[in-house]
Amino acid sequence: MRVLIVGGTGTIGGHAALHLQSIGHDVSIAGRHPPPETTALIQLPYLQGDFVQEGFTKDHLTGFDAVVFAAGHDIRHVPKGENFDQHVLRVNGEAIPRFARLARDAGVKHFVYIGSFYPRIAKDSIDSNAYVRSRKLAADGILGLAGKEFNACVLEAPFVVGIVPGMSTPMFEAYIRYAKGELGIPFFGPLGGSNFMSTLSLSEAIAGALIHGESGKAYLLGDENLSFAGYFQKFFDAVGNNAALPSLDQEHPLLPDAVIYSGRGNTVSYEPDPADVARLGYRRHDVSRAVLEINLGKRGKMNR
Repeated sequence: MRVLIVGGTGTIGGHAALHLQSIGHDVSIAGRHPPPETTALIQLPYLQGDFVQEGFTKDHLTGFDAVVFAAGHDIRHVPKGENFDQHVLRVNGEAIPRFARLARDAGVKHFVYIGSFYPRIAKDSIDSNAYVRSRKLAADGILGLAGKEFNACVLEAPFVVGIVPGMSTPMFEAYIRYAKGELGIPFFGPLGGSNFMSTLSLSEAIAGALIHGESGKAYLLGDENLSFAGYFQKFFDAVGNNAALPSLDQEHPLLPDAVIYSGRGNTVSYEPDPADVARLGYRRHDVSRAVLEINLGKRGKMNR
């Protein structure tokens, strides 16, 4: 397939782009800024544009068999001085479905949206939390366009762990420094836990959705259920720090309450439907490997 990945200059979209290329797809990437020159993404055709500002036209999208959308907004993307709730509702709730409609009208036949698991696992927060509501509005808007001629599906991803080789990932770099004891932050995890999956597992699910995804369906993805302390523990294990991390009912600077939309102290635990895992063809039990890869990537940057 000829595939355009919107958000293909970021970690999730970039990893998916390189994976899809490796299995034979003709991949282009789109984003507001070019990919880092330190990554293999610079070898892919790049289309500059901002979907929020309606920077893409039907002419840009005509000729692509499929679009993978990996550019949803969260707290990291809110411009300084802009209201968070208003921003995510406008971008996720309005601009993303509008872009999907543009893709459909341009003749794109397959559309895979990388969404969030929060509207599924934190349903009680949909009305009260603008971010969770914005993700549901995006998914519902896309699925409402689905049909025989426009195969659109949603991948509801949990916490995603992994890197694109050569791309700076400040969050994971901070986790490695934390595990090495370089940040002066006490060793603990906030109370509660969630489901996690690797970028590789997600990229495999994206590849599967392009070929086998059922139009109009939302797939709840997942891999490993971990406490937040257990998640951080994997980074400590990767760097050889034998400290045992407790779970404490207090906010953590590297995993603040603002990004735990299920609420600190709550544990999200589930198993994805085995039929969905088989249909999409993604691997399980891959989080520890991804953390080791993050540590190796960080060491490689330091040694250059």
